[in-house]
Amino acid sequence: MRALIIEDEVPAAEALAQLIVEVAPETEIVGTLESIEESVEWFQSNPGAADIVFMDIHLADGSSFSIFDSVEIHIPVIFTTAYDQYALKAFTVNSVDYLLKPISRQELTRAIDKYKRLYASGEEMQTVTPKMMENLIESLRGGGGYKRSLLISYKDKIIPVLVDDIAIIYIECTMVKLSTFSGHIYYLNQTLDDVMSQLDPRRFFRANRQQIVSKDAVKELSTWFGGKLSVALTVSFNDKIIVSKARAGAFKQWLSER
Repeated sequence: MRALIIEDEVPAAEALAQLIVEVAPETEIVGTLESIEESVEWFQSNPGAADIVFMDIHLADGSSFSIFDSVEIHIPVIFTTAYDQYALKAFTVNSVDYLLKPISRQELTRAIDKYKRLYASGEEMQTVTPKMMENLIESLRGGGGYKRSLLISYKDKIIPVLVDDIAIIYIECTMVKLSTFSGHIYYLNQTLDDVMSQLDPRRFFRANRQQIVSKDAVKELSTWFGGKLSVALTVSFNDKIIVSKARAGAFKQWLSER
């Protein structure tokens, strides 16, 4: 069995690799990847090089579900996640399984045994499609219950900021900030991963590690060197918003789905 690990925390990736080999000594770890961009490039360059993927849901540059927007994955995927197990159970199908962190030897053995049974039976592995990922995301959020507002600490108060008013969420000087269409800027006490998990991905896109943009705020796109995209907003924003070549196609598709 050739296994690929997609995990942005090095200690967690090393621990998982060790546990996989302990549970299934015949396993060869063919690679350990840390980001969406790196993963997309690996799948495009190494078709058929892995038999199974262990994939963390949250990566440094966004949700790993974005990988499926750029490449088709025809092998079983086992997600590693801290999400509620009951939300995930509905999606334990041929090609999608899950392991709750911290990963136990017992649960890892269960997942690998399931893979071996399916492989031995000769049953055709179902392709993991973007639609399957969309359904999984909706399940993880309780049927699509995205936030309508975010609670912001402002001076000595806590105020709600409507999601409809958000133009961009970004990191500046290690701080997470939110800018509204009216130009107000607020600080957030959450990571970009945490914020993105609360927002409807049909309306917001993780452009890169530093920025989440609202579809309503996108004014125009420009081609950038290396196949990347430069994004201009309808509101004032000083930094460049660059979408990588690996995610450019997914971004344009997302933007076209009005």
